[in-house]
Amino acid sequence: MAKIKVEVRDAVAEDREAILRIVVAAYSQYEAVMSPDRWSDYKASIIESVDKEGPKARIIAEVNGEIVGSVLLFTSSATAYGRPELKIESPIIRLLAVAPEARGLGVATELIKESIRRSLALGASTLHLHTSDLMASAIKLYERLGFERATDKEMYNGNVLVKCYKLQLQETALLSS
Repeated sequence: MAKIKVEVRDAVAEDREAILRIVVAAYSQYEAVMSPDRWSDYKASIIESVDKEGPKARIIAEVNGEIVGSVLLFTSSATAYGRPELKIESPIIRLLAVAPEARGLGVATELIKESIRRSLALGASTLHLHTSDLMASAIKLYERLGFERATDKEMYNGNVLVKCYKLQLQETALLSS
């Protein structure tokens, strides 16, 4: 079986609608485990993030010319979350999203690899991300790629623990694969 080629690039303005569709579709799986009000607020914040200023990069993934994934790369917890008190002064990936029909093709891994490349180009030694227990399959991927918990950088969103994971970039062999 031929390996699927995933291409990554910077998003452009014309990609907005496709990104919005993918991000909402990717996170919609959590609607069933949230209250209607919580889901409505979460969905609104996801939609707002597509246009919000602050990311250092908006990266998309394509398969056969079709956008199937996206991720935002920020330079600190202040720009990513408006939370300077977390004291993360290195890149943070947010809203990693893969279209449900493209899961299992390595799209998320390629978006993370590109985030690593860009973080290294910025001179960073670590890359962070935040997630919750709702995203169990994503957590498994992050751990498989070498991310480790950074409990000192965690936060609460209401009563939900938002876990932090950190990757030591100088130790990563991901880019050679």
